[in-house]
Amino acid sequence: MASSSGTKNQDVEVRGPQRQLSRTFTRLPTYLDPNDVDGRVADSEMVPSALAPIAPILRVANEIEEDNPKIAYLCRFHAFEKAHRMDPNSTGRGVRQFKTYLLRKLERDEVATGATATDPREVLRYYKNYYEKNIKEGQYTKKPEDMAKILQIAAVLYDMLMTVIPPGKIDQETRRYAEDVQEKREQYKHYNILPLYAIGVKPAIMELPEIKAAHRALQNVENLPVIRLPENKYKSINDILEWLYLVFGFQKGNVANQREHLILLLANMDIRDRDEEHYDLLDDITVQKLLDKIFKNYQSWCKYLHRTHNLLFPRGANKQQLQLLYISLYLLIWGEASNIRFMPECICYIFHNMANEVHGILFSDTHTVTGGSYQVASRAEGHFLQEVITPLYEVLRKEAMRNKKGKASHAQWRNYDDLNEYFWSGKCFKLGWPMDKSSDFFVHSDYKQSENVAYQGGNNVTAGRRKPKTNFVEIRTFWHLYRSFDRLWIFFILALQAMIIIAWHEDGSLAAIFDPDVFRSVLSIFITGAVLNFLRATLDIALSLNAWRSLKFNQILRYLLKFAMAAFWVVLMPVAYSRSVDNPTGLVRFFSSLGGSWLHQSLYNYCVVLYLIPNILAVILFLVPYLRKTLERSNSFIFIALMWWAQPKLYVGRGMHEDMFSLLRYTLFWILLLISKLAFSYYVEILPLVGPTKIIMALRVGNYEWHEFFPNVTHNIGVVIAIWVPIILVYLMDTQIWYAIFSTIVGGISGAFSHLGEIRTLGMLRSRFGSIPRAFNLWLVPSTREEFKQRRKDLPLDPRSVAKFSQMWNEFILSMRMEDLISNSERDMLLVPYSASDISVIQWPPFLLASKIPIAIDMAQDHKGKDDVDLFKKITNDPFMESAVIECYETLTFILYNLVRDKDDQQIITDICTEVKVSIEQGRFLNEFRMSGLVSLSEKFQKLLSHLISDYEDVVNHRSQVVNVIQDIMEIITHDIMNNGHEILKRVPLGPQSDRKEQRFENINFELTENRSWREKAVRLHLLLNVKESAINVPTDLDARRRITFFANSLFMKMPPAPKVRNMLSFSVLTPYYNEDVLYSEDKLNEENEDGITILFYLQKIYPDQWKNFEQRMKDPNFGYSEKDRTDLIREWVSYRGQTLSRTVRGMMYYRHALELQCFLDSAKDREIFAGYRSRDNDVQRKLRRDSKALADMKFTYVVSCQIYGAQKKSSVSEQRSHYVNILSLLLTYPSLRVAYIDEVEDSNSDGKSTKSYYSVLVKGGNKLDEEIYRIKLPGPPAVIGEGKPENQNHAIIFTRGEALQTIDMNQDNYFEEAFKMRNTLEEFLQYHHGRRTPTILGLREHIFTGSVSSLAGFMSNQETSFVTIGQRVLASPLRVRFHYGHPDIFDRIFHITRGGISKASKTINLSEDIFAGYNSTLRGGYVTHHEYIQVGKGRDVGMNPISLFEAKVANGNGEQTLSRDVYRLGRRFDFFRMLSFYFTTVGFYFSSMVTVLVVYMFLYGRLYMVLSGMERRILEDPTVRQSKGLEEALATQSVFQLGLLLVLPMIMEIGLERGFRTALGDFIIMQLQLASVFFTFHLGTKAHYYGRTLLHGGSKYRATGRGFVVRHEKFAENYRMYSRSHFVKGLELFMLLLIYQIYGRGYRSSNLYLFITFSMWFLTASWLFAPFVFNPSGFDWQKTVDDWTDWKRWLGNRGGIAISPDKSWESWWDGEQEHLKHTNKLGRLLEVVLAFRFFIYQYGIVYHLDVSHGIKNIGVYGLSWFVMAVVLAVLKMVSVGRRRFGTDFQLMFRILKALLFLGFVSVMTVLFVVAGLTVRDIFAAILAFTPSGWAILLIAQAMRPFLKGIGFWDSIMELARAYECLMGIVIFAPVAVLSWFPFVSEFQTRLLFNQAFSRGLQISMILAGKKDKSSTS
Repeated sequence: MASSSGTKNQDVEVRGPQRQLSRTFTRLPTYLDPNDVDGRVADSEMVPSALAPIAPILRVANEIEEDNPKIAYLCRFHAFEKAHRMDPNSTGRGVRQFKTYLLRKLERDEVATGATATDPREVLRYYKNYYEKNIKEGQYTKKPEDMAKILQIAAVLYDMLMTVIPPGKIDQETRRYAEDVQEKREQYKHYNILPLYAIGVKPAIMELPEIKAAHRALQNVENLPVIRLPENKYKSINDILEWLYLVFGFQKGNVANQREHLILLLANMDIRDRDEEHYDLLDDITVQKLLDKIFKNYQSWCKYLHRTHNLLFPRGANKQQLQLLYISLYLLIWGEASNIRFMPECICYIFHNMANEVHGILFSDTHTVTGGSYQVASRAEGHFLQEVITPLYEVLRKEAMRNKKGKASHAQWRNYDDLNEYFWSGKCFKLGWPMDKSSDFFVHSDYKQSENVAYQGGNNVTAGRRKPKTNFVEIRTFWHLYRSFDRLWIFFILALQAMIIIAWHEDGSLAAIFDPDVFRSVLSIFITGAVLNFLRATLDIALSLNAWRSLKFNQILRYLLKFAMAAFWVVLMPVAYSRSVDNPTGLVRFFSSLGGSWLHQSLYNYCVVLYLIPNILAVILFLVPYLRKTLERSNSFIFIALMWWAQPKLYVGRGMHEDMFSLLRYTLFWILLLISKLAFSYYVEILPLVGPTKIIMALRVGNYEWHEFFPNVTHNIGVVIAIWVPIILVYLMDTQIWYAIFSTIVGGISGAFSHLGEIRTLGMLRSRFGSIPRAFNLWLVPSTREEFKQRRKDLPLDPRSVAKFSQMWNEFILSMRMEDLISNSERDMLLVPYSASDISVIQWPPFLLASKIPIAIDMAQDHKGKDDVDLFKKITNDPFMESAVIECYETLTFILYNLVRDKDDQQIITDICTEVKVSIEQGRFLNEFRMSGLVSLSEKFQKLLSHLISDYEDVVNHRSQVVNVIQDIMEIITHDIMNNGHEILKRVPLGPQSDRKEQRFENINFELTENRSWREKAVRLHLLLNVKESAINVPTDLDARRRITFFANSLFMKMPPAPKVRNMLSFSVLTPYYNEDVLYSEDKLNEENEDGITILFYLQKIYPDQWKNFEQRMKDPNFGYSEKDRTDLIREWVSYRGQTLSRTVRGMMYYRHALELQCFLDSAKDREIFAGYRSRDNDVQRKLRRDSKALADMKFTYVVSCQIYGAQKKSSVSEQRSHYVNILSLLLTYPSLRVAYIDEVEDSNSDGKSTKSYYSVLVKGGNKLDEEIYRIKLPGPPAVIGEGKPENQNHAIIFTRGEALQTIDMNQDNYFEEAFKMRNTLEEFLQYHHGRRTPTILGLREHIFTGSVSSLAGFMSNQETSFVTIGQRVLASPLRVRFHYGHPDIFDRIFHITRGGISKASKTINLSEDIFAGYNSTLRGGYVTHHEYIQVGKGRDVGMNPISLFEAKVANGNGEQTLSRDVYRLGRRFDFFRMLSFYFTTVGFYFSSMVTVLVVYMFLYGRLYMVLSGMERRILEDPTVRQSKGLEEALATQSVFQLGLLLVLPMIMEIGLERGFRTALGDFIIMQLQLASVFFTFHLGTKAHYYGRTLLHGGSKYRATGRGFVVRHEKFAENYRMYSRSHFVKGLELFMLLLIYQIYGRGYRSSNLYLFITFSMWFLTASWLFAPFVFNPSGFDWQKTVDDWTDWKRWLGNRGGIAISPDKSWESWWDGEQEHLKHTNKLGRLLEVVLAFRFFIYQYGIVYHLDVSHGIKNIGVYGLSWFVMAVVLAVLKMVSVGRRRFGTDFQLMFRILKALLFLGFVSVMTVLFVVAGLTVRDIFAAILAFTPSGWAILLIAQAMRPFLKGIGFWDSIMELARAYECLMGIVIFAPVAVLSWFPFVSEFQTRLLFNQAFSRGLQISMILAGKKDKSSTS
């Protein structure tokens, strides 16, 4: 809706559907240069914030400089004086520099202009002239925005005049002028969309009746009390919002913003239900609807707290006025609430009290709270901010400070949710109104109680006591997974127990369950269930202790009773079960004696029935979702009491149950999945393992190969654990695999039924193009219900419908031409004529008709018979050929007829046409016409058309050529083709013109060639006749093909019919931007990497066709480009292929372009439609354009939240300044674009100290600079409270408009043809779904446009595409758990702004801020859908390291989600099957990834125990065990996940669905050849590492991935820093495990499955160790490898220190890697120590296998090994100390020491070899044994860092760590170096990485070798 109405040049046609970026400021200096001699610096934009008031003065000076340099000089002098008065000592930031610059500029200007600082006559004269010339009558001739600027200039001039002329000496006329200016300035302020108070020339939008009606309704202030101003004056008010402004002291900027917001809301909602075109009054129903929607949450909140709401409408009052008063009040509160907008119930509380105050002012005399009288006196502006918002903000800010930038525990501070949930209880009303600032809520616990403040009353707390969390505590522990999803774990654990019991039976058949003994054993699962429930009850208490002080008594009582009941069942169940066992022994006998004998064996059955009663009731309620929903949502005390035990009373999460149809669908999905999973688990994982387990348990092992601590343990329990633990872990995670399989199948079927992929090739497009216009008119052209029914019938299309389609289609094609996706010739082949009124057939695009005419001519010429039927049947078999023949014939006759002037000549043409028609009708065409002459006729027609459409200089020669060709044509027709042509000539004898010696067909009408419509016909006909080859490959660009086919396909998918633009929902687009690239600079384009490659050259090779099209566009004179535009156009071309803000803005502005076209098509009559959308031939068409712009303003707004735009404007850093210039250029290019930013302003207080104020500011593009529209003061810096992106969105959301809001990231794109479907998509908000619900979030599919850059980009593109298509399709339906996964989803804007916004912002916990919007929407009763008939472009990371950072960020986010209250509440409150969907599609996926890695560890450590202890050798000697393959079969399932194959399934299905399964199979093979499995396996480790670390220690943070083109080589040191802890360390650990197992083990070497398992583990290890180098450009280039090694050694040796970055020093990096341990809790440290102990197993096991140990199994052997290790470490320490102390000053002594140590070492080794029997094999075994122990010491030391630092041992640990890092680096680097030695490896890697790009013509091998031709980029 952002306005461009009334802007300059609004009626000037812009070539192409997009505007080129404005270049007004691209060459501005990017810094403030005091020595700038030409004075071209935009000084007004660089004013320091402390001098902000002088910026308008300098703007005026710049504006009038050309007109009058002297006055401009005086303005600057006035600005300088004012600046000096404001800050005489120049203490403000940047003030001194700016004043110095301004002073120098004044000195230069004084010399240049000869002006003096006091020249009153010059100023007075100029002021008067300016007023009379521009202002006196300007309001009747100038546009509102021009008047606003003119009046601002006049005001500054008068202000300056007052400084040079004493006030008493100003004449009366000048005073009158000044008063008039001041009065008009109130009317002509810079406006956003609606110039509400402007008079005279008004934009078209102000003439719309709905706008007038809404404005008139707000201006109804009758019966409102008059407000008394402070000076006891009474002010007349204009509207309701101004009255509220005076009553409560809101800010003027907020009032103006919300006034426009409300008017547009009312207008858009009102017109939707109106039939009449003109009306005056706002409909009461409209206001009621808006009131209901805005206050639905408020009324629900009141009911929840059992309070009467304050939306009161006394009898006799003007109800509409009161409704608008309440709506306005809420919007004004929301608009000024700043960060409090994230606390919707806090806003409800504020509104509740303020609405009560309003009601009191209007209808009462006594305040209900204070008892005093209501005062109708005005409050100062800013009162509301100061007294209401700022205190709340301060609470938020102080709590956020506890967070310590995300490093503190969540339990130590209260986040947004905690503070908002304070208002979910009735105690919030103890705050009172006005709020008591000394109450508990406002007293921060970090404050010490002041002596001057005495806190009184029960509502206060002792200062310093930490405030409790509210309702929930986010504690870092994995137990959250169990607590949130306890039903899932209970189900799987009980199912596992039951299956093991059944499998343990003799034959393992499922029928064994009917055996009484087996059944009785199975019933023991209820004992396990009781224990698991007890665990849940314990966790509920333990994990919420920190919130107990905020809980109500009944909530605490519920926790305690739940715990007591769970404890009761834990005791009762075993006792009762023991009574059911015959002949009990041992522990069972003990329990049976407790149970007595009164009920004997039936007691347990009774207990089970009682235990199951709650579950039975839950099942009943599950099957009747409406009843459950009613019970949960009811606020009745009776229902609350009934539900108290089952569900704690919370404001959100009540009644989230789906309708019966949806419930049955996802229940069926999960029942089938669980049956498959459990059957597979039973028969493949559990049953095959039971037999070997029984055998193993029966074996007796007496001889161990190490010192066994527990030799007498029974049943070989260690081996059993080693075997079963991996299997149980696989059992718990393989549901994820089954989910992938089932979701792939269901998603594929669903997509097929949605008609996806029906048109996926150009051949399919051509075959179905005939039905596309009909589908277009059915779905995308507005219609009534009756018209819609008619259109669904297969009726012929009328010319008007075809013309509408052609308008849209042609704009689509032109947009692709402007994007350089197609060439000029392809554009001509794809365009459709606007008018078809004189042609009897539909004029299809020429690419469908290409070569049809030459083929038809050949068919006619080759036809042997004389029967017309056969020839015509051949032609009509191809509908496009038939159409082409008829069109060509009719167009040719039309051209010839109109070309000749003479009536006789025209009669001859008419007679020939008549003869053709008659002969066809009578079936004698071939008898009357000879087909042999068609070829020559065609050639002559082509020659004629070439003459007609070509440019010429010699008029006479050109005329004669045309006449000759026409005469030749007529001669061929009459003599060579027609049998009786001479008779027609005889019928029309030569008239009087023969006397003038003129021939026939000589009088030609050449003026026709100047007619646009006629010329278009000639061009098209020439194209049809001239193109002889097939256009089957048009367009050639793959992206153009994809867009055309997807758009065509989408027209056959189900979507809501389009409304008229005037009746559609209004919407906004919001893009958060911080500091990313806006438009690539020329330097960046030509900046070479280490191989001499520039971004420009790189893109030219990736997109050669598009570059060729760009060059063609540059040279085309029709586009009007000059050579000086080339640089800027190249910058744009490159930027539009990157992930830049300019690309995003261009794409989003297609919405406006589409809306304007749709408005035109909705309103235009036939004449205008056939003339074409781009025609400006008459006033009617120009008015249509103006009206279209007005409606587009009303329906669409685009706001980019450039958070630091103000800082960039004033920055002296060239890069920051260039961002400002480029954003300004966007504002000037797109007049309807708006930029919101946070402005930081320095103010000086009374003490002379500077203070900072913060403002939300909205600007638009003006004439040359931006123009400020709204400025709203904030209570403080908003971005410091929460996460950056949601805070950035939140501050700008108040400037959005409409009923819907699309969230778009700045790495996204949009397309014109998709924008055309937006109004259909918005209609989804009005579609009722099951359960009478309308959607609150519309999910849209995305196209990943970065997939062609490299193989990695292709992997990410395919992975992301499968998620945003088939993945989200299944989530939305049938599973009903789709949330908000990032942009480009569309929000029900009013629903969300009244419920906390479009994201959550609490620091760290809401790192993945987007998905929390979906959680919040679902918890609050929202409904999320997904739609695939419309798509938006999106970029993804394209390099290995950026992709890893992205995966780490998402894994961190999922770790934080696991801890969050939202996940807990959804997990607990969803029904069982929906909870399963929720788990496995969110945090469960990451937990399963971690378990997959854990399985490998458990398996290998189990095998390590078995081989080193000798257990495996003993067991394998048993022949029965040798034949068992149960373990391999079970583990094989997780290997599929481990190899990344799981992620490929949805990809293959989606590619197959949309592009064909043959293509999908080919892509799959290519991906495997490109090592996709390596890539996915590697990132399995990324997910596992960062998810696990986040849960254990925290450390989550936003990771900027960078969105550039990655063609550079990453150094080895950089890769090591990034992947050392997440992959390399773990990979080396697995390598050692596999190596030891291979050396000492005797596995099932003959088993194929076992080989697959071990292969997958070796594959995983290799992937983790070497993937970063495989996917690193030039990773195996020898020279780069050498350079990397040098860089690595330098980095490893550098010392750390303060401010030394991690990439400069190993010490700094190593210290940073331990950051998570610095801030973890004691439990986290303890867990690190416990986990480190696993590395001691290697030494313990291997030392007993050394030859030197001689088979001794005494514990002393292990002790001796530690002695050896201690000696080695001591020696190394001595060397280290010696080097430090003696290495410089006592070099000789140090050498002697080393020599002695060496001799000692040689002596000891000699003795060991000779005497003790040491072998070389022992040396290598010792390395394997002692290396892990040293690493364990390091890990333990890191966990105990504070202690070790205290005793001075930390330096030694650091040196040991450096040695390990060096060793690991060498081990990893060595294979890379060896492979780098062979040149073919590097070449192979290049092809591997860039194979996808090779298919586009990319010569990467040449690029990366640096052999490019420098001239190719010039």
